[in-house]
Amino acid sequence: MPASAGDGAVPPGGRQPDSPTAPGPAAPPPPTAASGPEASAPAGEARGLWTDAWHDLRRNPVFVVSALLILFLLVIALWPGLIAGQDPQRCELGRSLQGPSAGHWFGFDTQGCDVYTRTVYGARASIAVGVCATLGVAVLGTVVGGLAGFFGGFWDGLLSRLTDVFFGIPMVLGAIVFLSMVTLTGIWPVVVVIAALSWPQIARIARGAVLTAKEHDYVQAARALGAGTPRVLLRHILPNAIAPVIVMATIMLGTFIALEATLSYLGVGLKPPSVSWGVDISAASDGMQFRNAPHILFYPAAALSVTVLAFIMLGDAVRDALDPKLR
Repeated sequence: MPASAGDGAVPPGGRQPDSPTAPGPAAPPPPTAASGPEASAPAGEARGLWTDAWHDLRRNPVFVVSALLILFLLVIALWPGLIAGQDPQRCELGRSLQGPSAGHWFGFDTQGCDVYTRTVYGARASIAVGVCATLGVAVLGTVVGGLAGFFGGFWDGLLSRLTDVFFGIPMVLGAIVFLSMVTLTGIWPVVVVIAALSWPQIARIARGAVLTAKEHDYVQAARALGAGTPRVLLRHILPNAIAPVIVMATIMLGTFIALEATLSYLGVGLKPPSVSWGVDISAASDGMQFRNAPHILFYPAAALSVTVLAFIMLGDAVRDALDPKLR
């Protein structure tokens, strides 16, 4: 009697047919798309410090607002005629201390000069002093501090003692003494004095960053492969030690703008006929004039405060992005 399929007989060919209800091996799950920040980066590529910093800065509203404000200030410092069509030196004594009016939004100062025009043109000198002094401080401090940290020994001791000497000079007092002996006018004496008295702080930061960077494995590997001192400094140490210098320089830029206004207010910085916020604040500091026409002091002081605050906010945002310990 022929066996039926239910009797468990093996059909011709010797292979038991698969049961329709028997569970088979589990299929591997389909690959899923990457999500998050890694999705936009190529596979196997790690983001560096600067990429991470830019990724954070773009999403920081403090950075966006301060950067846009600084961009606007830089534009009016370079091309003030775009929003102020008058000559800041053109004054009419007959309009002395007149208040705001149509066509003269900020009124007139003691000499009958348009306060709005002078406030706009004052951004050029104040921001130029801050930017040039910051560049000088960053370069000088990075060179001195970087060399001290890299070579160590005698050079570290010598440069560190030189830094201590400049640290012992009070900033405002030293600037007043030096500028009182200078007969030159313009922004450059102020820039040189600020840079000469402010570089030690950057030098200390650069020295510490270089001391940390030169102990890393990639520096030792570069030395083992025969890289010379200039190449090790410029290609391996400097790019990895410059972040704290940039952070401090950004914050100091706003401080230098305020320092220029302080020195101009005291009569040793920029002097008339130079147009700057410090000069206008000094001219408006008479108590009687301020009570009769507060606008002559309010607008240049407000422009100075907003500018300094914008640079300090930008520095804080950059510091938070570049300092891994603050993340």
